[in-house]
Amino acid sequence: MAKEKAPMPSAAPASDKKKAIDTAMAQIEKMYGKGSIMRLGDQTNLNVDYIPTGSLALDLALGIGGLPKGRIIEIYGPESSGKTTLALHVVAEAQKKGGEVA
Repeated sequence: MAKEKAPMPSAAPASDKKKAIDTAMAQIEKMYGKGSIMRLGDQTNLNVDYIPTGSLALDLALGIGGLPKGRIIEIYGPESSGKTTLALHVVAEAQKKGGEVA
């Protein structure tokens, strides 16, 4: 005879998941400030200084027109994917705007 399978636990309703995500996002914004976490596609008017990346598509995807000044940015990816090139383009853009880069 075949064994009966244990019933699979049902997934939480979508409203519970949305509520949990909203709560987590509110806590992160409270701890780290407005703009530290956003939903993709949300239009916000943040008054944040930024440095363009040199790539129009990436600047649009980032939402503010580039990388925010004064924040730590992690660029992650496999070897030979353009991380150093991107970083050097950002350095060049910062120097074009009169900034000092170390």
